[in-house]
Amino acid sequence: MNITYIILGVVIVVLAWAVFLYNRFVTLTNRVREAWSDIDVQLKRRYDLIPNLVETVKGYASHESGTLTKVTEMRTRAMNATSPKDKADAENMLTGALKSLFAVAENYPNLKANENFVELQRELSDTENKIQAARRFYNGVVMELNTALQSFPSNLIGSTFGFAPRDFFELGTDEQAAKEPVQVKF
Repeated sequence: MNITYIILGVVIVVLAWAVFLYNRFVTLTNRVREAWSDIDVQLKRRYDLIPNLVETVKGYASHESGTLTKVTEMRTRAMNATSPKDKADAENMLTGALKSLFAVAENYPNLKANENFVELQRELSDTENKIQAARRFYNGVVMELNTALQSFPSNLIGSTFGFAPRDFFELGTDEQAAKEPVQVKF
């Protein structure tokens, strides 16, 4: 009779532990989705600013169409990227294209003095800061989820129920250039 209670007690503890870990993985997975959504919101804000910026520059530097076209193409590519790795690579290329755009704008004093251009620069700078904060939060949550999935004994529950590690939102191959912020001051 006592052995039955001991076995029943052990089974209940093991089941409670498994339920706790399962719920923890569900919570972490939802936090990763929420964090990615925060990044996505800021990236969409950035994408919305870029056409206005391109149009403003186009009015002053119409013969710089190659740079303007590249910014537009990189924006489209970034908008269509789906995975964090693809999105990060596309964002790094977009950042490089924006740097080229601001370098072109440097040659046009009237453009640098344009109120609309200055306001777009300020908004883009603010958005870049928000993207960076959202990226840090996302990567922190992903690290927590991935650590739980790789740690024993929680990895047993995670793999049993099909929870998978997530990719970090990392900088691309040109890390040094990608670490530099977009220059938006004149």
